[in-house]
Amino acid sequence: MAEVPQPLYVRLRDELRAGILDGRLPPHSKLPSESELTAAHGVSRITVRQALKELVHEGRIRSHPGKGFYATGRAPDTAFELELLRSFTATAIAHGRRPGGRLLHVKLMPADARVAAALRLPEGHEVASLRRLRLLDGVPVSIAEDWIDATRVPGFTTLDWGGSVPSLYEALIHRYGLDPKSGETLLSARLADAEEARLLELDAPSAVLVVEQIAHDPTGRPINLTAAVHHPSRYPLRLEQGTGEPQR
Repeated sequence: MAEVPQPLYVRLRDELRAGILDGRLPPHSKLPSESELTAAHGVSRITVRQALKELVHEGRIRSHPGKGFYATGRAPDTAFELELLRSFTATAIAHGRRPGGRLLHVKLMPADARVAAALRLPEGHEVASLRRLRLLDGVPVSIAEDWIDATRVPGFTTLDWGGSVPSLYEALIHRYGLDPKSGETLLSARLADAEEARLLELDAPSAVLVVEQIAHDPTGRPINLTAAVHHPSRYPLRLEQGTGEPQR
Protein backbone atom coordinates (compact mmCIF):
# COMPACT_ATOMS: atom_id res chain seq x y z
CA MET A 1 0.00 0.00 0.00
CA ALA A 2 1.35 3.40 -0.95
CA GLU A 3 2.29 5.65 1.94
CA VAL A 4 -0.14 8.52 2.46
CA PRO A 5 1.76 11.82 2.17
CA GLN A 6 1.72 14.12 5.17
CA PRO A 7 -0.42 17.25 4.92
CA LEU A 8 1.59 20.35 4.04
CA TYR A 9 0.84 22.03 7.36
CA VAL A 10 2.27 19.02 9.23
CA ARG A 11 5.51 19.23 7.25
CA LEU A 12 5.80 22.95 7.93
CA ARG A 13 4.93 22.49 11.60
CA ASP A 14 7.59 19.81 11.98
CA GLU A 15 10.22 21.92 10.22
CA LEU A 16 9.52 24.95 12.41
CA ARG A 17 9.48 22.77 15.54
CA ALA A 18 12.87 21.33 14.55
CA GLY A 19 14.22 24.86 14.22
CA ILE A 20 13.03 25.68 17.72
CA LEU A 21 14.49 22.50 19.21
CA ASP A 22 17.90 22.76 17.52
CA GLY A 23 18.37 26.44 18.32
CA ARG A 24 17.89 27.95 14.87
CA LEU A 25 14.90 29.73 16.41
CA PRO A 26 16.18 30.53 19.92
CA PRO A 27 13.93 31.35 22.89
CA HIS A 28 11.98 34.61 22.48
CA SER A 29 13.09 35.03 18.86
CA LYS A 30 10.52 36.25 16.35
CA LEU A 31 9.38 33.80 13.69
CA PRO A 32 9.15 34.89 10.05
CA SER A 33 5.84 36.51 9.17
CA GLU A 34 2.99 34.57 7.56
CA SER A 35 3.77 36.11 4.17
CA GLU A 36 7.47 35.25 4.53
CA LEU A 37 6.67 31.64 5.43
CA THR A 38 4.21 31.40 2.55
CA ALA A 39 6.83 32.58 0.07
CA ALA A 40 9.73 30.59 1.53
CA HIS A 41 7.88 27.26 1.63
CA GLY A 42 5.62 27.64 -1.40
CA VAL A 43 2.44 26.95 0.57
CA SER A 44 -0.83 28.79 1.12
CA ARG A 45 -1.49 31.21 3.94
CA ILE A 46 -4.09 28.75 5.31
CA THR A 47 -1.37 26.07 5.55
CA VAL A 48 0.94 28.48 7.38
CA ARG A 49 -1.78 29.47 9.83
CA GLN A 50 -2.64 25.85 10.62
CA ALA A 51 1.03 25.01 11.25
CA LEU A 52 1.41 28.02 13.55
CA LYS A 53 -1.81 27.14 15.36
CA GLU A 54 -0.48 23.64 16.05
CA LEU A 55 2.75 25.06 17.49
CA VAL A 56 0.81 27.48 19.67
CA HIS A 57 -1.22 24.54 21.03
CA GLU A 58 2.02 22.67 21.74
CA GLY A 59 3.40 25.65 23.64
CA ARG A 60 6.37 26.03 21.27
CA ILE A 61 5.37 29.52 20.14
CA ARG A 62 3.20 32.33 21.42
CA SER A 63 1.18 34.84 19.42
CA HIS A 64 1.50 38.54 20.16
CA PRO A 65 -1.28 40.33 18.24
CA GLY A 66 0.07 42.95 15.89
CA LYS A 67 3.64 41.77 16.41
CA GLY A 68 3.78 38.16 15.23
CA PHE A 69 4.83 34.83 16.72
CA TYR A 70 7.70 34.24 19.13
CA ALA A 71 9.43 31.04 20.25
CA THR A 72 8.74 30.33 23.92
CA GLY A 73 11.86 28.31 24.63
CA ARG A 74 10.01 25.99 26.99
CA ALA A 75 11.71 22.81 28.09
CA PRO A 76 9.56 19.68 28.51
CA ASP A 77 10.55 19.27 32.16
CA THR A 78 9.45 22.71 33.37
CA ALA A 79 6.24 23.64 35.16
CA PHE A 80 3.06 23.44 33.13
CA GLU A 81 1.97 26.74 31.65
CA LEU A 82 -1.46 28.00 32.64
CA GLU A 83 -3.31 28.66 29.40
CA LEU A 84 -7.04 28.88 28.88
CA LEU A 85 -7.15 27.95 25.21
CA ARG A 86 -5.06 24.79 25.26
CA SER A 87 -6.20 21.37 26.38
CA PHE A 88 -4.60 19.17 29.03
CA THR A 89 -3.79 16.68 26.27
CA ALA A 90 -1.98 19.24 24.10
CA THR A 91 -0.06 20.62 27.10
CA ALA A 92 1.10 17.15 28.12
CA ILE A 93 2.27 16.29 24.61
CA ALA A 94 4.14 19.61 24.36
CA HIS A 95 6.07 18.62 27.48
CA GLY A 96 6.93 15.19 26.18
CA ARG A 97 4.55 13.49 28.60
CA ARG A 98 1.91 10.83 27.97
CA PRO A 99 -1.60 12.17 28.71
CA GLY A 100 -4.32 9.88 30.00
CA GLY A 101 -7.46 9.89 32.02
CA ARG A 102 -10.16 7.99 33.81
CA LEU A 103 -13.80 8.88 33.34
CA LEU A 104 -15.51 9.68 36.64
CA HIS A 105 -18.85 10.64 35.12
CA VAL A 106 -20.52 12.06 32.03
CA LYS A 107 -24.16 13.00 32.40
CA LEU A 108 -26.91 15.53 31.79
CA MET A 109 -27.99 17.56 34.80
CA PRO A 110 -29.80 20.79 35.71
CA ALA A 111 -27.45 23.75 36.10
CA ASP A 112 -27.09 25.01 39.65
CA ALA A 113 -26.79 28.74 40.34
CA ARG A 114 -23.00 28.81 39.93
CA VAL A 115 -22.92 26.93 36.61
CA ALA A 116 -25.91 28.81 35.25
CA ALA A 117 -24.33 32.19 36.03
CA ALA A 118 -21.02 31.20 34.42
CA LEU A 119 -22.69 29.93 31.23
CA ARG A 120 -25.34 32.69 31.20
CA LEU A 121 -28.18 30.20 31.37
CA PRO A 122 -31.36 30.03 33.45
CA GLU A 123 -30.91 28.09 36.67
CA GLY A 124 -32.08 24.52 36.10
CA HIS A 125 -31.25 24.59 32.37
CA GLU A 126 -29.90 21.21 31.23
CA VAL A 127 -26.12 21.03 30.94
CA ALA A 128 -23.69 18.26 30.06
CA SER A 129 -21.24 17.48 32.87
CA LEU A 130 -17.93 15.71 32.21
CA ARG A 131 -15.71 14.79 35.17
CA ARG A 132 -12.36 13.06 34.69
CA LEU A 133 -9.23 12.12 36.58
CA ARG A 134 -6.32 13.35 34.45
CA LEU A 135 -3.09 11.33 34.27
CA LEU A 136 0.49 12.05 33.18
CA ASP A 137 2.49 8.93 32.34
CA GLY A 138 -0.14 6.93 34.22
CA VAL A 139 0.08 9.05 37.40
CA PRO A 140 -2.96 11.06 38.62
CA VAL A 141 -2.31 14.81 38.58
CA SER A 142 -5.68 16.57 38.49
CA ILE A 143 -9.44 16.20 38.63
CA ALA A 144 -11.35 18.24 36.07
CA GLU A 145 -15.07 18.81 35.64
CA ASP A 146 -16.61 20.65 32.70
CA TRP A 147 -20.12 21.93 32.15
CA ILE A 148 -21.56 22.84 28.71
CA ASP A 149 -25.02 23.90 27.59
CA ALA A 150 -26.52 20.55 26.54
CA THR A 151 -28.33 22.08 23.57
CA ARG A 152 -24.97 22.97 21.99
CA VAL A 153 -23.46 19.47 22.28
CA PRO A 154 -26.03 16.85 21.17
CA GLY A 155 -24.90 13.29 21.79
CA PHE A 156 -22.22 14.46 24.25
CA THR A 157 -22.87 11.73 26.81
CA THR A 158 -22.56 8.96 24.17
CA LEU A 159 -18.98 9.86 23.21
CA ASP A 160 -16.14 7.59 24.35
CA TRP A 161 -14.65 9.94 26.94
CA GLY A 162 -12.83 7.09 28.64
CA GLY A 163 -11.02 6.07 25.46
CA SER A 164 -11.09 7.41 21.91
CA VAL A 165 -12.03 11.03 22.78
CA PRO A 166 -9.21 12.25 25.04
CA SER A 167 -9.48 16.00 24.43
CA LEU A 168 -12.60 18.01 25.25
CA TYR A 169 -11.40 21.00 23.20
CA GLU A 170 -10.77 18.83 20.15
CA ALA A 171 -14.34 17.52 20.39
CA LEU A 172 -15.81 20.97 20.94
CA ILE A 173 -13.95 22.41 17.96
CA HIS A 174 -14.12 19.60 15.42
CA ARG A 175 -17.37 17.85 16.35
CA TYR A 176 -19.52 20.74 17.53
CA GLY A 177 -17.94 23.78 15.86
CA LEU A 178 -17.42 25.54 19.20
CA ASP A 179 -14.10 27.34 18.91
CA PRO A 180 -12.86 28.94 22.16
CA LYS A 181 -11.22 32.29 21.48
CA SER A 182 -11.13 34.06 24.84
CA GLY A 183 -12.07 33.61 28.46
CA GLU A 184 -11.20 34.10 32.08
CA THR A 185 -9.38 32.21 34.82
CA LEU A 186 -9.79 32.21 38.60
CA LEU A 187 -7.13 30.67 40.87
CA SER A 188 -7.60 29.64 44.48
CA ALA A 189 -6.22 27.15 47.00
CA ARG A 190 -7.91 24.99 49.63
CA LEU A 191 -7.60 21.68 51.42
CA ALA A 192 -8.47 18.57 49.40
CA ASP A 193 -11.61 16.75 50.43
CA ALA A 194 -11.53 13.02 51.13
CA GLU A 195 -12.39 11.94 47.58
CA GLU A 196 -9.88 14.35 46.00
CA ALA A 197 -7.13 13.17 48.34
CA ARG A 198 -7.87 9.55 47.45
CA LEU A 199 -7.96 10.13 43.70
CA LEU A 200 -4.81 12.30 43.68
CA GLU A 201 -2.97 10.05 46.15
CA LEU A 202 -2.51 12.82 48.72
CA ASP A 203 -2.06 12.51 52.44
CA ALA A 204 -4.68 14.39 54.44
CA PRO A 205 -4.66 17.23 55.11
CA SER A 206 -3.13 18.46 51.83
CA ALA A 207 -3.60 21.67 49.91
CA VAL A 208 -4.65 21.67 46.25
CA LEU A 209 -4.70 24.40 43.64
CA VAL A 210 -8.14 25.04 42.13
CA VAL A 211 -8.37 26.52 38.64
CA GLU A 212 -11.76 27.68 37.34
CA GLN A 213 -11.97 28.79 33.72
CA ILE A 214 -14.71 29.98 31.39
CA ALA A 215 -14.03 29.82 27.64
CA HIS A 216 -15.91 32.06 25.21
CA ASP A 217 -16.60 31.70 21.49
CA PRO A 218 -15.75 34.51 19.01
CA THR A 219 -19.05 36.27 19.84
CA GLY A 220 -18.26 36.30 23.57
CA ARG A 221 -20.81 33.61 24.44
CA PRO A 222 -19.60 31.16 27.11
CA ILE A 223 -18.83 27.66 25.80
CA ASN A 224 -17.83 25.76 28.92
CA LEU A 225 -17.03 26.15 32.59
CA THR A 226 -14.09 24.11 33.87
CA ALA A 227 -13.16 23.47 37.50
CA ALA A 228 -9.88 21.61 37.96
CA VAL A 229 -8.20 20.50 41.19
CA HIS A 230 -4.44 20.07 40.75
CA HIS A 231 -1.91 17.97 42.65
CA PRO A 232 0.47 20.59 44.11
CA SER A 233 3.75 18.91 43.18
CA ARG A 234 2.90 16.59 40.27
CA TYR A 235 1.29 19.36 38.21
CA PRO A 236 2.92 22.69 39.12
CA LEU A 237 1.61 25.64 37.14
CA ARG A 238 3.44 28.59 35.65
CA LEU A 239 2.06 31.88 34.38
CA GLU A 240 4.22 33.72 31.86
CA GLN A 241 4.07 37.49 31.66
CA GLY A 242 5.58 40.13 29.43
CA THR A 243 5.70 40.66 25.72
CA GLY A 244 7.96 37.73 24.91
CA GLU A 245 10.21 40.04 22.90
CA PRO A 246 13.95 39.99 23.63
CA GLN A 247 15.15 42.80 25.83
CA ARG A 248 17.58 45.22 24.31
